[in-house]
Amino acid sequence: MTLNEYQAEAMRTASRTATAHEDNLLLNGVMGLNGEAGEVIDMVKKMLFQGHTLDKDHMAKELGDCLWYLAVAAKGIGYDLDTIAEMNKAKLRNRYPNGFESERSLHRDSKDI
Repeated sequence: MTLNEYQAEAMRTASRTATAHEDNLLLNGVMGLNGEAGEVIDMVKKMLFQGHTLDKDHMAKELGDCLWYLAVAAKGIGYDLDTIAEMNKAKLRNRYPNGFESERSLHRDSKDI
């Protein structure tokens, strides 16, 4: 499955209220993404500081929820996920042409988003 195929499938299950207007899609997407990311980090916090075992299957499902909301937010700004992935790949190749380097990370150009 491509990212665009996933995005189309995600939009099939998006709220009708959210799909009524692109601004609603964006808001629903970014709010949901933050909520789901919070669930993911809470699982890591409980593992690190409260003695819980990390349930990788549960985490994978929560990461899937993050992906769903990312798909919705992207649609809300008129982008498909394949394009966003390609943009990010190009940005990272430009920033780290030889793979990650701490020195390049520490001394990035402020225009390098």
